[in-house]
Amino acid sequence: MADLSLLQDSQEDTDGLLDFVSQDEMLTPLGRLDKYISSENVFNRQMVARSLLDTLRAVSEDERECVSVLERIDRLADDSEPTVRAELMEQIPHIAIFCQENRPSIPFAFSKYLLPIVVRYLADQNNLVRKTSQAALLVLLEQELIERGDVESLVCPVLVDLTAPDSNDDVKTEAMAIICKMAPMVGKDITERLFLPRFCEMCCDCRMFHVRKVCAANFGDICSVVGGEATEELLLPRFFQLCSDNVWGVRKACAECFMTVSSATSPEVRRTKLSSLFISLISDPSRWVRQAAFQSLGQFISTFASPTSNAGQYFRDEGEWSGSQTHSTSADAAPETPAACPQQEEHDSHNPSVCEEQDAADVAEEGGGEQTAEVLSADDPCCADADADADSQQCLPEETQPSPEPSEEQQIPEQELFNSFHYWRTPIPQIDLDLELQEEDKRPSAPALGRKQLEELIENLEPHIDDPDVKAQVDVLTAALRATALDSGLEDAFLEPRAAQSNPFSSQQPSEHLSYDTQRRDCSLHVTRDDEDSDVSDSSLNAEEERRSKQQDVVPQALLDQYLSMTDPSRAQTVDMEIAKHCAYSLPGVALTLGRQNWHCLRDTYETLASDMQWKVRRTLAFSIHELALILGDQLTAAHLVPIFNSFLKDLDEVRIGVLKHLYDFLKLLHQDTRRKYLYQLQEFLVTDNSRNWRFRSELAEQLVLLLELYSAQDVHDYLRPLALCLCTDRVSSVRWTSYRLVSEIIRKLSSCSSLLVSFLGELVDKFCHSSKWSGRQAFAFVCQLSIEEECLSLDQFSEHLLPPLLQLASDPVPNVRVLLAKTLRQTLLEREYFLNSSNCQQEALEHTLVSLQTDVDKDVKYFASIHPCSTRLNEDAMSTTSSTY
Repeated sequence: MADLSLLQDSQEDTDGLLDFVSQDEMLTPLGRLDKYISSENVFNRQMVARSLLDTLRAVSEDERECVSVLERIDRLADDSEPTVRAELMEQIPHIAIFCQENRPSIPFAFSKYLLPIVVRYLADQNNLVRKTSQAALLVLLEQELIERGDVESLVCPVLVDLTAPDSNDDVKTEAMAIICKMAPMVGKDITERLFLPRFCEMCCDCRMFHVRKVCAANFGDICSVVGGEATEELLLPRFFQLCSDNVWGVRKACAECFMTVSSATSPEVRRTKLSSLFISLISDPSRWVRQAAFQSLGQFISTFASPTSNAGQYFRDEGEWSGSQTHSTSADAAPETPAACPQQEEHDSHNPSVCEEQDAADVAEEGGGEQTAEVLSADDPCCADADADADSQQCLPEETQPSPEPSEEQQIPEQELFNSFHYWRTPIPQIDLDLELQEEDKRPSAPALGRKQLEELIENLEPHIDDPDVKAQVDVLTAALRATALDSGLEDAFLEPRAAQSNPFSSQQPSEHLSYDTQRRDCSLHVTRDDEDSDVSDSSLNAEEERRSKQQDVVPQALLDQYLSMTDPSRAQTVDMEIAKHCAYSLPGVALTLGRQNWHCLRDTYETLASDMQWKVRRTLAFSIHELALILGDQLTAAHLVPIFNSFLKDLDEVRIGVLKHLYDFLKLLHQDTRRKYLYQLQEFLVTDNSRNWRFRSELAEQLVLLLELYSAQDVHDYLRPLALCLCTDRVSSVRWTSYRLVSEIIRKLSSCSSLLVSFLGELVDKFCHSSKWSGRQAFAFVCQLSIEEECLSLDQFSEHLLPPLLQLASDPVPNVRVLLAKTLRQTLLEREYFLNSSNCQQEALEHTLVSLQTDVDKDVKYFASIHPCSTRLNEDAMSTTSSTY
């Protein structure tokens, strides 16, 4: 009885549900909308929001009903439930597209009814609703559904108000993110007038670092929109402040967008200001900031490339540049003798910004982290005055440039000439100076202040020298300290006679300019014997040549030095374990910027990366070696890249695939004799570490198709033909089908030599048409079909060598072979008038074979042999029919 009562209750519920459904079906679309839009059930109102587009489509023919639906949408937008409002906002873009398509019947529907809802939800108290409205707004802008006038009058003012100082923190951050994303869509005019003032104000928001981080992350996009003039006048000062922000996340965001910011500035600003600012990010106290800076270093260097960067630059064996000025940004690149000053003055007369560049480099060497950006601030008048004084003295010729008289306190001991920093310098002989050195007090005071700051930083960091990060900072600051010492005139002490410096432990040693750690290293390098002096001199000469080989004048030398140091094993411990991979990734861009005439600067680094222990680094180089070969040209490629290319051929499959994917692109750049040597190595690609890696063999087949044009018919017959036949018997169908196309292209290549063609066609008949495997016989039919469709050989040659064995497949016991034969005959051969001509000797045999296939016992064979020839190509049809059988 209980079961019976349950059955009756269930039947009553079912009847009630059917009555409910039938009642809804009787209602009009507007009636159903009115019924559920006022329902107390939240799910019913959500269902109304989801069905709004369907309702609009149902009443699209009646303008008044469409307007009624839009009015109900405005009513639904006032729903108190956040999930309903979020669901409505998800449907707004779709409804807007529908209104745009039906604009004649419902004009101004979007701007009057929908856009106000989107704008109102941008300030909604619920986070989900705000996020949904922000996404909807971006979609509407991308689809260009909002009129420009509406953007300027309705959307932009609301977003600017949401970023007001008294606004909610979360709302302010989200609104600033939307402004940054909208800037490229609304254009330069609206961005400069409405967004740029508030953006500059938010960059200085002292209370919310989240807002500053959003501004820093999108700084490059804003610079790209407003252009170079506004970037240099308004945005760069804010960018300098963000790069010295107290929060490392803000500085990290600046490092990540540095390339985009640099692209929006002039070359002079890029060289004199941004390069030194980037050096400060590379030496930032935070490891995460340094990591992001090194990842962006190659991209930043690539912004120095210009169409005229290769003009007038060539390298001499002696290490001297002629025809172009050298922009040196490190102490290593300072003039080695006073005689270099007049030459520099001569070059600087053509470019007065050289001195300013060198001063900016000095400041870059001094600074670390946040202090550097403050020193570099353009708003500091003291720095500007110091730079002006430095420029006035640094640009003087040798006869008029003031130089301090070397005193006893400034004498540098003998081993100082060969310490870890001066290792790159050669000893300078004694020179008689007849200059009046009475203007020593006029030297700028900024470097002295920088040295004191650096000494304090080093002293504070020395107790924590065991930390690798701290040690890296000490090394950077020590190098900067030495750079400032040299720029302040201490290099003149090298002019003292060596006899006056015989006592390395004299009280006259300038210990006040050196840290304890540096002095200890200096003492360890003390040389006391003449033969040892000779050995060190020889090594210093070699080091000098190596240093000169890294000099160039395309980018600031300090940036290039930092880039070259990315292969240093210590960088992996102190910065990023994958820093070598980032170096390898950006190397083609850096090489393109420097030009092939400066390849000597990157050669050692490239060879180091090519032999890196991490296969990911070698894989990155393998994927880009063809691009680098295009940059360097055939001579440098043959001399420096070919050996590395050969080593990649014998590497892991993860590395070899990078070479294989661009094998044609690399080999076509080589000389014909060098290119021909690789014919013997192509068969090595058939052997892989994992036999299941069929994509490797498929890529090989595709590359072989491209390689056919690089070699003669005889070479193709002798070397590429065996590879193609081997790939045609691969276990994976995808590899085989690609190989069949390769075989058809080989037929085209050999068609110019009748003897080779006849030999190859006979081999195809023996290996495939007479194969004991049905897949081989099917492959023969497919190759014949491709040869006709792609016109790989003449119809006379096809009729003589391939058609007779092809017709023999009509009696094949496997239906799949006969199906492909029927397709080939009906859809390919009979489309050619050549085979319909009664004078053709094969015409009768062709018709007889076709009649036998039309009476075949298999219905698929009968169908494809009976239908009228269609105009579609057979390749896809054949592939879909036969691939399923493998």
